[in-house]
This record gives sequence, structure tokens and C-alpha cells, in this order.
Amino acid sequence: MNNRILIVEDEERIASFVEKGLRSNGFTTSVVGDGEAAYDYALTGSFDLVVLDIGLPGKDGFTVLRQLREARVSTPVIVLTARDSVRDTVAGLEGGADDWMTKPFRFEELLARVRLRLRTAARAPEVTVLRSGELSLDLRTRRARSGERTVDLTAREFVLLELFLRHPGQVLSREQILSHVWGYDFDPGSNIVDVYVRALRKKLGAQRVETVRGMGYRLPG
Repeated sequence: MNNRILIVEDEERIASFVEKGLRSNGFTTSVVGDGEAAYDYALTGSFDLVVLDIGLPGKDGFTVLRQLREARVSTPVIVLTARDSVRDTVAGLEGGADDWMTKPFRFEELLARVRLRLRTAARAPEVTVLRSGELSLDLRTRRARSGERTVDLTAREFVLLELFLRHPGQVLSREQILSHVWGYDFDPGSNIVDVYVRALRKKLGAQRVETVRGMGYRLPG
């Protein structure tokens, strides 16, 4: 039986982007564009997962999420938001979200997170901590550790570090990183990758991410 996914997104372009991608990967989808409908649909318990935008008209995503958890609805929820801050990430996860993605995003990343959450709900074994040398990243708490230090990351820094840790020793071009971390809405001429790599180095240590001149960046394997 196909997994049923409820997509809650008021921006038609993004809702269509997510729905087409999920359908082409074999999921059954329903789309709603406001908080009231989202709550009513999710309350039925007929969905295996909810992709929930925070910035909804009327009742926002935080409210929908809180009310669903108060109503003992345990369906996994992946939150989508344009806000890139630790505070909103923490608020979403403490409010009962199972995962968090910042817009804009690549569909492949969303798909990976959807599959991970569905496996988790089915209690299949999963990797929850990525490691390379003294560097580790907990996918549940979204905390990084560099040696003995715990490091807080913004939502975008988290996605960037996760990308490096999933490809240790591999050189990733700026274009690859832009596409994965910033998704369908990026400017290929932007220096945003360099800015975020510098931010990661500042938090984790300069030696953690190497520059490969003329090619891109890599995490030493």
C-alpha cells in the first residue's frame, strides 16, 4: 500500500513542486492551503506523514502542530519554513515536529527526510548520528560535536554540514552545494556558499573544511 502524505502549503508553486515529486516517487498525496483544513485532515489519522508549512493564512503551522499533538495525533510531521534560525528550529521541534527544512530546498533532500521519518515511524533501524573523525552530527537533536565541544548550528549550517558528512573526502563544487542546500531558488553567481563555509569553520575549526582550489570544498575523510 502506498504511503499517504498530506502537504500543507499555501504557496501554489511550492505545493505543486512537492506534490509532483512525491507522486512520481509512488506516494499518494493530498494538498491543503490553510491551517484549519490541515488540522481537520490530519485529525482523521488517515495520513502516514504531514509536510507542514509554518507561514499559513489564518492558523499558522506552529498552532496546527501544537493542536495535533495535544489531540494525541502522532503522525510524523516535517515542517517547512522560510525562517533560518535556531530559535524557530527549536520551537518547531519542541512543538512536536519530527524534522525541519528551510526554504528553498532541493526535492531530493525532502524525499530523503520523508523516507527517513516513515522508516522511523515503522521502527526500522536508522542512522541518527553522522561521524567523521572527531566531528559528529546528531540528526535528531541537530547538534554538532567537534571533539569535546557541542556546537549549535542554524538550520542552513546543519544542512551544509550534513552534506559534507555524508560525502567525507569527496570534493563538492559550489554548484553542487548551492543546489543541495539552497535548492530550486538560488543564484549561481552568489558567494553564499563561501559565507556559510566560513561560518562552519568559525564554529567547528578552520581545518574541518578544506578548500580545493578551483574545484570546491571537502571534509577531510
